[in-house]
Amino acid sequence: MGKGPEKNTKNKALHTKLLNRKKAKLREEKEAQAKRLKALATKINEKTNGEDLDLSINNSKQDTMEEFGRIIVSETAMKSENPQDVVHSNISVINLMREEGVDDELIHEDAITSYYLDYYYSQYAEGNFAQFVHNSGWNKELNELIEEGLALIGAEKHLELFLEQSKKVRITSNIKLDKFLKGKLEGANPVRDALNNDKFFELEENLAELNANFLKNHPDFEVLSVDEMFAALEEFVGHEIKRA
Repeated sequence: MGKGPEKNTKNKALHTKLLNRKKAKLREEKEAQAKRLKALATKINEKTNGEDLDLSINNSKQDTMEEFGRIIVSETAMKSENPQDVVHSNISVINLMREEGVDDELIHEDAITSYYLDYYYSQYAEGNFAQFVHNSGWNKELNELIEEGLALIGAEKHLELFLEQSKKVRITSNIKLDKFLKGKLEGANPVRDALNNDKFFELEENLAELNANFLKNHPDFEVLSVDEMFAALEEFVGHEIKRA
Protein backbone atom coordinates (compact mmCIF):
# COMPACT_ATOMS: atom_id res chain seq x y z
CA MET A 1 0.00 0.00 0.00
CA GLY A 2 2.82 2.39 0.84
CA LYS A 3 4.56 2.11 -2.53
CA GLY A 4 1.54 3.01 -4.67
CA PRO A 5 1.09 6.64 -3.58
CA GLU A 6 4.84 7.21 -3.63
CA LYS A 7 5.06 6.11 -7.25
CA ASN A 8 2.09 8.27 -8.24
CA THR A 9 3.66 11.26 -6.52
CA LYS A 10 6.90 10.77 -8.43
CA ASN A 11 5.08 10.47 -11.75
CA LYS A 12 3.02 13.58 -11.00
CA ALA A 13 6.16 15.52 -10.07
CA LEU A 14 7.86 14.44 -13.30
CA HIS A 15 4.76 15.37 -15.29
CA THR A 16 4.70 18.85 -13.72
CA LYS A 17 8.42 19.29 -14.29
CA LEU A 18 8.08 18.40 -17.97
CA LEU A 19 5.11 20.74 -18.44
CA ASN A 20 6.99 23.63 -16.83
CA ARG A 21 10.00 22.85 -18.97
CA LYS A 22 7.83 22.91 -22.09
CA LYS A 23 6.30 26.28 -21.15
CA ALA A 24 9.75 27.76 -20.56
CA LYS A 25 10.90 26.40 -23.89
CA LEU A 26 8.01 28.04 -25.74
CA ARG A 27 8.86 31.40 -24.17
CA GLU A 28 12.45 31.14 -25.31
CA GLU A 29 11.70 29.65 -28.72
CA LYS A 30 11.55 32.90 -30.71
CA GLU A 31 14.94 34.08 -29.50
CA ALA A 32 16.50 30.65 -29.85
CA GLN A 33 15.20 30.17 -33.39
CA ALA A 34 17.52 32.78 -34.87
CA LYS A 35 20.51 31.33 -33.04
CA ARG A 36 19.65 27.78 -34.09
CA LEU A 37 19.36 28.72 -37.75
CA LYS A 38 22.67 30.57 -37.62
CA ALA A 39 24.38 27.58 -35.99
CA LEU A 40 22.75 25.22 -38.47
CA ALA A 41 23.92 27.35 -41.38
CA THR A 42 27.48 27.33 -40.07
CA LYS A 43 27.41 23.58 -39.55
CA ILE A 44 26.09 22.79 -43.02
CA ASN A 45 28.37 25.27 -44.76
CA GLU A 46 31.38 23.69 -43.08
CA LYS A 47 30.34 20.28 -44.36
CA THR A 48 29.69 21.55 -47.89
CA ASN A 49 32.85 23.69 -48.07
CA GLY A 50 30.86 26.88 -48.42
CA GLU A 51 28.40 25.63 -51.03
CA ASP A 52 25.20 27.14 -49.67
CA LEU A 53 22.67 26.25 -52.39
CA ASP A 54 21.28 23.26 -50.50
CA LEU A 55 21.27 25.30 -47.31
CA SER A 56 19.02 27.99 -48.75
CA ILE A 57 16.58 25.37 -50.02
CA ASN A 58 16.62 23.55 -46.69
CA ASN A 59 16.05 26.72 -44.69
CA SER A 60 13.14 27.81 -46.89
CA LYS A 61 11.38 24.56 -46.03
CA GLN A 62 12.25 24.30 -42.35
CA ASP A 63 11.73 28.01 -41.62
CA THR A 64 8.00 27.43 -41.97
CA MET A 65 7.94 24.22 -39.93
CA GLU A 66 7.21 23.97 -36.24
CA GLU A 67 8.63 21.35 -33.90
CA PHE A 68 7.06 17.89 -34.05
CA GLY A 69 5.60 18.19 -30.58
CA ARG A 70 4.90 14.50 -30.06
CA ILE A 71 6.82 11.49 -28.77
CA ILE A 72 5.37 8.47 -30.56
CA VAL A 73 6.06 4.76 -30.20
CA SER A 74 4.41 1.68 -31.64
CA GLU A 75 1.71 -0.38 -29.98
CA THR A 76 3.96 -3.43 -30.29
CA ALA A 77 6.75 -1.74 -28.35
CA MET A 78 4.36 -0.58 -25.66
CA LYS A 79 3.00 -4.11 -25.17
CA SER A 80 6.50 -5.58 -24.87
CA GLU A 81 7.80 -6.62 -21.46
CA ASN A 82 11.23 -5.29 -22.42
CA PRO A 83 11.43 -1.54 -21.59
CA GLN A 84 14.19 -1.16 -24.16
CA ASP A 85 11.63 -1.75 -26.92
CA VAL A 86 9.87 1.53 -26.08
CA VAL A 87 13.20 3.37 -26.23
CA HIS A 88 14.10 1.71 -29.53
CA SER A 89 10.72 2.56 -31.03
CA ASN A 90 11.36 6.23 -30.26
CA ILE A 91 14.81 5.89 -31.83
CA SER A 92 13.30 4.39 -34.98
CA VAL A 93 11.00 7.40 -35.33
CA ILE A 94 13.90 9.83 -34.93
CA ASN A 95 16.01 7.95 -37.48
CA LEU A 96 13.13 7.96 -39.95
CA MET A 97 12.58 11.70 -39.50
CA ARG A 98 16.27 12.33 -40.09
CA GLU A 99 16.17 10.21 -43.24
CA GLU A 100 13.31 12.40 -44.46
CA GLY A 101 15.44 15.52 -43.99
CA VAL A 102 14.02 16.73 -40.68
CA ASP A 103 16.60 18.61 -38.63
CA ASP A 104 17.08 17.65 -34.98
CA GLU A 105 15.88 21.10 -33.92
CA LEU A 106 12.41 20.16 -35.19
CA ILE A 107 12.27 16.82 -33.38
CA HIS A 108 10.85 16.74 -29.85
CA GLU A 109 13.59 17.77 -27.44
CA ASP A 110 12.88 15.01 -24.93
CA ALA A 111 12.69 12.36 -27.65
CA ILE A 112 16.22 13.45 -28.63
CA THR A 113 17.30 13.32 -24.99
CA SER A 114 16.07 9.73 -24.70
CA TYR A 115 17.84 8.89 -27.98
CA TYR A 116 21.24 10.03 -26.74
CA LEU A 117 20.79 8.55 -23.28
CA ASP A 118 20.35 5.21 -25.01
CA TYR A 119 23.47 5.89 -27.09
CA TYR A 120 25.44 6.46 -23.89
CA TYR A 121 23.92 3.37 -22.27
CA SER A 122 24.61 1.17 -25.31
CA GLN A 123 28.20 2.33 -25.73
CA TYR A 124 29.02 1.86 -22.05
CA ALA A 125 27.28 -1.54 -21.86
CA GLU A 126 29.06 -2.78 -24.98
CA GLY A 127 32.59 -1.51 -24.44
CA ASN A 128 32.78 0.39 -21.14
CA PHE A 129 33.22 4.15 -20.71
CA ALA A 130 36.30 4.40 -22.91
CA GLN A 131 34.29 3.20 -25.91
CA PHE A 132 31.73 5.96 -25.34
CA VAL A 133 34.49 8.57 -25.15
CA HIS A 134 36.24 7.22 -28.24
CA ASN A 135 33.18 6.74 -30.45
CA SER A 136 31.48 9.99 -29.46
CA GLY A 137 34.65 12.04 -29.86
CA TRP A 138 34.03 13.41 -26.37
CA ASN A 139 31.61 16.04 -27.64
CA LYS A 140 30.85 18.86 -25.20
CA GLU A 141 27.24 19.39 -26.32
CA LEU A 142 26.51 15.66 -26.19
CA ASN A 143 28.04 15.37 -22.73
CA GLU A 144 25.92 18.25 -21.44
CA LEU A 145 22.79 16.67 -22.92
CA ILE A 146 23.57 13.33 -21.27
CA GLU A 147 24.28 14.99 -17.93
CA GLU A 148 21.00 16.91 -18.07
CA GLY A 149 19.14 13.84 -19.32
CA LEU A 150 20.36 11.60 -16.51
CA ALA A 151 19.23 14.20 -13.99
CA LEU A 152 15.87 14.61 -15.72
CA ILE A 153 14.98 10.90 -15.70
CA GLY A 154 16.08 10.51 -12.09
CA ALA A 155 19.16 8.35 -12.75
CA GLU A 156 21.04 9.74 -9.76
CA LYS A 157 23.59 6.93 -9.46
CA HIS A 158 24.35 6.93 -13.17
CA LEU A 159 24.70 10.71 -13.11
CA GLU A 160 27.16 10.48 -10.24
CA LEU A 161 29.19 7.92 -12.18
CA PHE A 162 29.08 9.99 -15.38
CA LEU A 163 30.40 13.05 -13.54
CA GLU A 164 33.10 10.95 -11.91
CA GLN A 165 34.15 9.53 -15.27
CA SER A 166 34.02 12.95 -16.93
CA LYS A 167 36.50 14.22 -14.37
CA LYS A 168 38.91 11.46 -15.43
CA VAL A 169 38.73 12.72 -19.01
CA ARG A 170 39.28 16.33 -17.96
CA ILE A 171 42.47 15.52 -16.06
CA THR A 172 43.84 13.55 -19.02
CA SER A 173 46.34 15.67 -20.94
CA ASN A 174 45.10 17.12 -24.24
CA ILE A 175 47.89 15.36 -26.12
CA LYS A 176 47.01 11.95 -24.69
CA LEU A 177 43.28 12.47 -25.17
CA ASP A 178 43.69 13.63 -28.77
CA LYS A 179 45.89 10.64 -29.55
CA PHE A 180 43.32 8.34 -27.92
CA LEU A 181 40.41 9.79 -29.90
CA LYS A 182 42.26 9.54 -33.21
CA GLY A 183 43.77 6.11 -32.59
CA LYS A 184 42.38 2.61 -32.35
CA LEU A 185 40.50 1.48 -29.28
CA GLU A 186 41.81 -2.07 -29.44
CA GLY A 187 45.25 -3.33 -28.42
CA ALA A 188 47.55 -1.91 -25.76
CA ASN A 189 45.87 1.31 -24.66
CA PRO A 190 46.69 2.83 -21.26
CA VAL A 191 44.25 5.75 -21.69
CA ARG A 192 41.41 3.33 -22.43
CA ASP A 193 42.27 1.24 -19.39
CA ALA A 194 42.42 4.33 -17.17
CA LEU A 195 39.01 5.55 -18.34
CA ASN A 196 37.17 2.25 -17.99
CA ASN A 197 35.12 1.65 -14.86
CA ASP A 198 33.09 -1.52 -14.22
CA LYS A 199 31.04 0.25 -11.54
CA PHE A 200 28.46 0.90 -14.27
CA PHE A 201 27.54 -2.78 -14.33
CA GLU A 202 27.12 -2.92 -10.55
CA LEU A 203 24.74 0.01 -10.11
CA GLU A 204 21.35 -0.93 -8.71
CA GLU A 205 19.62 1.46 -11.08
CA ASN A 206 18.19 0.28 -14.40
CA LEU A 207 19.02 3.02 -16.88
CA ALA A 208 17.04 1.43 -19.73
CA GLU A 209 13.95 1.16 -17.54
CA LEU A 210 14.29 4.74 -16.30
CA ASN A 211 14.62 5.94 -19.89
CA ALA A 212 11.52 4.02 -20.97
CA ASN A 213 9.50 5.28 -18.00
CA PHE A 214 10.60 8.83 -18.78
CA LEU A 215 9.02 8.49 -22.22
CA LYS A 216 5.88 6.69 -21.03
CA ASN A 217 5.18 9.29 -18.33
CA HIS A 218 5.81 12.23 -20.66
CA PRO A 219 2.79 14.49 -21.36
CA ASP A 220 3.53 14.40 -25.10
CA PHE A 221 3.83 10.59 -25.26
CA GLU A 222 1.53 8.71 -27.65
CA VAL A 223 1.12 5.05 -28.55
CA LEU A 224 0.12 4.52 -32.19
CA SER A 225 -0.27 1.72 -34.68
CA VAL A 226 2.37 1.57 -37.42
CA ASP A 227 -0.09 3.03 -39.93
CA GLU A 228 -0.93 5.88 -37.55
CA MET A 229 2.76 6.56 -36.96
CA PHE A 230 3.44 6.88 -40.69
CA ALA A 231 0.35 9.06 -41.14
CA ALA A 232 1.52 11.43 -38.39
CA LEU A 233 5.03 11.66 -39.81
CA GLU A 234 3.84 12.08 -43.40
CA GLU A 235 1.57 14.92 -42.32
CA PHE A 236 4.53 16.59 -40.63
CA VAL A 237 7.05 16.25 -43.48
CA GLY A 238 4.45 16.98 -46.15
CA HIS A 239 5.04 13.97 -48.37
CA GLU A 240 4.61 10.21 -48.52
CA ILE A 241 7.25 8.16 -46.73
CA LYS A 242 8.35 4.91 -48.34
CA ARG A 243 8.07 1.89 -46.09
CA ALA A 244 10.80 -0.74 -46.00
